[in-house]
Amino acid sequence: MLRLLRTDSDNADFRALVRLLDQDLQVRDGAEHGFYAQFNKVDAIRHVVVAYQDDEPVGCGAFKPFEADSVEIKRMFVQPVHRGRGVAQAVLTELEGWARELGYAGCVLETGKKQPEAIRLYQKSGYQFIPNYGQYIGVDNSVCMQKAV
Repeated sequence: MLRLLRTDSDNADFRALVRLLDQDLQVRDGAEHGFYAQFNKVDAIRHVVVAYQDDEPVGCGAFKPFEADSVEIKRMFVQPVHRGRGVAQAVLTELEGWARELGYAGCVLETGKKQPEAIRLYQKSGYQFIPNYGQYIGVDNSVCMQKAV
């Protein structure tokens, strides 16, 4: 049974999963990883979801305020052996619901072209492509998306 925990970035399981995410991204992004890493600090993130399968942390995600009426989805990750079982979808749905409860109207996110499974998840979840925003403007590997919640 999948259990979702709303927490913050001080959660040790979240931090352990993020270390695994960063290792995965280092391999996928290669030399570009340093550029992305500077925008993915986990200090003081107040809205984190950790997914547990039989008390094992198997996935996570977070959001932070983006604009007055929207949040940015960050740090989405599922351990490879648990992929394809709906964990990422459950975490994303929980994050969107939490944002909606807090009065936000939409979510934005950035992912990489070297993460096609993430792009498919977001498209399946109703996210639409938008022009790259902020620090991702002009970055060829970046894909930005948004969704109203």
